[in-house]
Amino acid sequence: MGLEILVLTLLPALLILTAIWDITSFTIPNYLVLALLALFVVFAGGTALSGTGLGWGDAAFHLLAGVIGLALGMVLFATGVIGGGDAKLFAVITLWLGLNALFQYALLVTLLGGVLTLAILFVRRTPLPLFLLKYEWVRRLHDRKAGIPYGVALAVAALMTLPYTQIFRLAVIG
Repeated sequence: MGLEILVLTLLPALLILTAIWDITSFTIPNYLVLALLALFVVFAGGTALSGTGLGWGDAAFHLLAGVIGLALGMVLFATGVIGGGDAKLFAVITLWLGLNALFQYALLVTLLGGVLTLAILFVRRTPLPLFLLKYEWVRRLHDRKAGIPYGVALAVAALMTLPYTQIFRLAVIG
């Protein structure tokens, strides 16, 4: 399996799975975040071994982005803006995207998170169609007392930002 498969297939698949998991359960399991972290380590190590990957300086900037993402996520979690799973997911995604894409990603997360919140609040003001009542996750999503599954915005923003990153270029060009 080529390293490009990790970035072009497995990373998007894990992000999509994380978004689906969050919208249906309002949780982001640690094993999905750890899988994303392990995938980054495999990709970074694999590209370094092939001589076409991240140099020490590049790796340091990715690590710095992850640390900044974790710190920001912890602040947002501590203030009750996002959940703990969202904070961890934000950190591991910023690790993947790197320092150069951090601002763009954070801005996109903010915009998509706002749109997601407004859409869910609007839907919660309308009656739920009877045929949807049989789905527990739909009822939970419709509950006005429930939170917002920000993991969806985090994952979608990551998928939108990824093609503009060094990681993506390394995967495509090799």
